[in-house]
Amino acid sequence: MKRIVVLGAAESGAGAAVLAKVKGFDVFVSDMGAIRDKYKKLLDDHQIEWEEGQHTEEKILSADEIIKSPGIPDTAPMIQKVIARNIPIISEIEFAGRYTDSKMICITGSNGKTTTTSLIYHIFKNAGYDVGLAGNIGRSLALQVAEDPHAYYVIELSSFQLDNMYDFRANVAVLLNITPDHLDRYDFNMQNYVDAKMRITQNQTAEDAFIYWNDDPIIRRELEKYDIKAIKLPFSELKENGSIGYIEEGEYKIEYPMPFNMEQEELSLTGKHNIYNSLAAGIASNVSGIKSDVIRKCLSDFPGVEHRLEKVTTVRGVLYVNDSKATNVDACWYALESMKTPTILIIGGKDKGNDYEPIKDLVRQKCAGIVYLGADNKKLHDNFDSLGIPVRDTHSMKECVEACYEMAEPGMTVLLSPCCASFDLFKNMEDRGEQFKTLVRNL
Repeated sequence: MKRIVVLGAAESGAGAAVLAKVKGFDVFVSDMGAIRDKYKKLLDDHQIEWEEGQHTEEKILSADEIIKSPGIPDTAPMIQKVIARNIPIISEIEFAGRYTDSKMICITGSNGKTTTTSLIYHIFKNAGYDVGLAGNIGRSLALQVAEDPHAYYVIELSSFQLDNMYDFRANVAVLLNITPDHLDRYDFNMQNYVDAKMRITQNQTAEDAFIYWNDDPIIRRELEKYDIKAIKLPFSELKENGSIGYIEEGEYKIEYPMPFNMEQEELSLTGKHNIYNSLAAGIASNVSGIKSDVIRKCLSDFPGVEHRLEKVTTVRGVLYVNDSKATNVDACWYALESMKTPTILIIGGKDKGNDYEPIKDLVRQKCAGIVYLGADNKKLHDNFDSLGIPVRDTHSMKECVEACYEMAEPGMTVLLSPCCASFDLFKNMEDRGEQFKTLVRNL
């Protein structure tokens, strides 16, 4: 019996273990951290052996194949031992793809993934399609394939997931943008990160669709290197260079495969970055055969995504906005670009090799103050103190919100758009956003 070892027992790992068990493999699950109770119960219900707080070497290195959580870097000691033994390492998505013929609509990019994925799912669901939401959001794809299969899956894919995908095929691939992110996981080599993102096109055929932002200089450069078989469906803000989705004279337009248009002001998502997200979602839905009236309705009534430019509340005439999902510089740029009032910017966290130069002009133009929020704010001081804008140094969300309350005046906006990962002070990005919202609502 072939032995599958799953490293990491959160949503993707536990789901992969269940699918492996259902398919008749000898399965073992190992997590260096603590496994949440709901995942322990799932594993126990399927009689899957597991361990937490350690990696038992002999049980892991006896695997025929390893399914690795995307959060585990290749530099981890156990992964290095697995690599030395030449044991194949795959992702949960790769494993799940072996056991389904469902249509896969896959979304990646440095920014906008969650919003675009959620919007596409919203459209498919409202169109009456049998669809599951998976990947970085939603439920484990492997668990759905094992226990609750769907005809379509809308999947948000990170670069880490793409790294360990080899034979998986996206029927519709969406590449929103490529800007510096996670460089600490890619030897601080941008090309390594770019190569990971471009993997979304691998295995596509002439029957498939590749949707991408036509104005992205990195994507345009990379396309010259690749022989992409899929139908290319580029989008851009303006009609140019063969784009089939664009904005023209206040109208949102898609040319292919079915002509579609609506007033731009009817789109529920605002800001330039959301024009791109809405175009990508509309094209993906159009090419999947969804009727125009459904697409139009869903683009106008989509409620948005938690922790992405989420309006929390107004206190003493100051609007508080939670953009905790902005974990890189480019995401913060788009958030600042959409601000219409003087802004107190909350920035900081676990730096991933960030270059803050791209946002400095916007910070000068838009910000009335900056609040640093991190365990170590030295790099932020080095980059922003010289701009002459009032700054405050904080090391907890409580301190941070108190500083914002003191600095902001009526008519201003307080924007949590940190540019950084959350793991220095918080459990994750969601924890950071939830703490912010709770404290703001208690002001």
